[in-house]
Amino acid sequence: MGITGSIIVYVMIWWVIFFSVLPVGIQSKKEIFREKLEGFDPGAPKNPKIAKKFLITTIITTIIFIVIYYLVKIDLINLREFLK
Repeated sequence: MGITGSIIVYVMIWWVIFFSVLPVGIQSKKEIFREKLEGFDPGAPKNPKIAKKFLITTIITTIIFIVIYYLVKIDLINLREFLK
């Protein structure tokens, strides 16, 4: 696997994991609004903890990518032969 293919695979895995991790631990404000506030969504989370989710996503993606990379390197996953 070349550098370009490795980067593409890593980025694709990262986005899939990121969208899987996003809803974990979300709590809404659950407040009753007596008046309508412009530009404020009552269903928005209090603290989405995006930095923590970026870090968790990067760690999980790195582990998965290392496994896939070594499977390709030792020739257990070879799509070129499979597609012939």
